[in-house]
Amino acid sequence: METKRFSKNDNGFICAACGKEVLPLGYTSRNHCPFCLSSLHVDINPGDRANECRGILRPISAEPDPKRGYIIIHKCERCGEVVRNKAAHEAKVQPDDLDLIIKLTAMH
Repeated sequence: METKRFSKNDNGFICAACGKEVLPLGYTSRNHCPFCLSSLHVDINPGDRANECRGILRPISAEPDPKRGYIIIHKCERCGEVVRNKAAHEAKVQPDDLDLIIKLTAMH
């Protein structure tokens, strides 16, 4: 059975896609911008920052998940890999743009 590895890496950053300042979540690894929902292709396992690609992950769709809220589907502009990330639309600090997430569900 495959074991997922998770490294907490909750640092703030400047979004490479929209340029806005993104603050730490305070409870888990912040892995995408709450404003444009873009991310950087930096992880192999969540929070490890071990991926050398470093391309911009653009949100291409989102899907509701009954246990985890919403899952944002990203596609890397550099290598084309598709990855899934849990949305942080209920975060106390800079929650994800729920209107944008809902618009992305129509693209699913």
